[in-house]
Amino acid sequence: MKLDHRFGPAGLALAAVLTLGAAPSALMAATPADTLVIADKIDDIVSLDPAEAFEFSGVNIVNNTYDSLIELDPNKPGELIPGLAESWDVSEDGLTFTFKMKEGITFASGNPVRAEDAAWSLQRVIKLNKTPAFVLAQFGFTPENVEEMIKADGNTVTIKLAKPFAPSMFYNCLTAGLAAIVDKETVMANEVNGDMGNEWLKNNSAGTGAYVLRSFKPQDSYVLDRREGYWRGDAKLKRVRVNHIPESATQRLQLEKGDIDIARGLSNTDVAGLEGAADVKIETAPKGYIYYIAANQKNEILKKPEVMDALRWAVDYKGITETVLKGQMMVQQGFLPAGYLGSLDETPYSLDVAKAKELLAAAGYPDGFEVTMTVRNDQLRMEMAQAIQNTLGQAGIKVTLKPGAGAEVLGDYRARNHELTLQSWGPDYPDPHTNASTFAWNPDNADEAKLTGVLAWRNAWDPGELTAAVDAAVVERDTEKRKAMYEDMQRKFRDDSGFVPMFQEIAQTALRANVSGFHTGGTIDSATYWYTEKN
Repeated sequence: MKLDHRFGPAGLALAAVLTLGAAPSALMAATPADTLVIADKIDDIVSLDPAEAFEFSGVNIVNNTYDSLIELDPNKPGELIPGLAESWDVSEDGLTFTFKMKEGITFASGNPVRAEDAAWSLQRVIKLNKTPAFVLAQFGFTPENVEEMIKADGNTVTIKLAKPFAPSMFYNCLTAGLAAIVDKETVMANEVNGDMGNEWLKNNSAGTGAYVLRSFKPQDSYVLDRREGYWRGDAKLKRVRVNHIPESATQRLQLEKGDIDIARGLSNTDVAGLEGAADVKIETAPKGYIYYIAANQKNEILKKPEVMDALRWAVDYKGITETVLKGQMMVQQGFLPAGYLGSLDETPYSLDVAKAKELLAAAGYPDGFEVTMTVRNDQLRMEMAQAIQNTLGQAGIKVTLKPGAGAEVLGDYRARNHELTLQSWGPDYPDPHTNASTFAWNPDNADEAKLTGVLAWRNAWDPGELTAAVDAAVVERDTEKRKAMYEDMQRKFRDDSGFVPMFQEIAQTALRANVSGFHTGGTIDSATYWYTEKN
């Protein structure tokens, strides 16, 4: 292997690190003091272009190589802070947002950051119309009107919306990866056939972030180099390498040996096996995924309120988190993950078989009933489903499990062909509307509406007044009032819907004891590397 002269005295050690994914253990070495080495599953990466990246691993890279107009503070979850804009404001009618750009910041290329770059970056998202574009398109932007609605004037960016939205909603969406500001001059110099540099940005970076993409090998690894002179202050570590290591046992072995600094894909068994190790620590943080049972309201039995209440009291929430899930999830009985505006920490339901039986009798089913529950056939979900099957059976609800591949189970769900189904849902952007608009909003419950992206519609559940409540909350300008609106609609949803929300996923990250300052991103942000250091 030919070593890059920039590796310096640590070159030989880094060379060993660069082959972690394929080298036998005898060739592995401790990680260099200036390099962070992470094991993770990164085969979800489709593109590194901020306008296209929408998978967790890809957005993690975007978060560390680009900045946005406004951002979330990794040290204060949920708090908005200035990014490339030093200040921002909204007009009285809620339609026009203005952002004043900071002076003196440059892209990695050395090009100055201009308001023109910021406006063009947001326009580009709409014009390319890749997967995440809907996050901005919901504000009324189209390829035809976006140049009129998003403009640069001097060092100010002006954005006009088609109709008023809650300012917090718009600001939250601007913290998503797709709103990263890219270097227009560099990107357009690499344009091919009118693609606005998309093909080039799939494997390159052109941002202002703390790191610059050095290399990316799909389903293998990526390497980020520190950008000297970063406007926030240089990153603590010179280099970050993330290896695609999907096997939990391999991650654990490499962590124990010191061949990696962080393991991000450990099973609960391997996490438990590391507890008490002197040179390893486990850190936890909530993730955005909500696990729930959906009960098809076309089913004459399941549509009865007493039956739905019986389901809620027939789940052993605490027992499942302690035995099956073992620290991988926590009880969450609202549709918003902890950390989101308006999320609830109330958990009024617990296992009460006697109460569930009483409710079934009141519904006209003193001897219970039989029902089928579809579930993806991976180990964790199957174990969860079996535990639910057991306690529902104790109450008299005889559940037949119907396992299947993800596409098969989702196909039944989207076609409204399920009875019960065990599912999970992750937010699309860091604002409560992302979940409220799918769990508690359904303007047309007819089969012909085919609102397949709306979970309430998939479940044939008419939320009634909640649909209007969701529409009202997304335009409420007072953030505290908006927060209270989501709290109220979640309580109504929790107690009177065709869903049984149960758990929220928890990230369990294993680190070498000398590593500090690593942020997973929690429920509303992406991983942050630039605060990470080794002691």
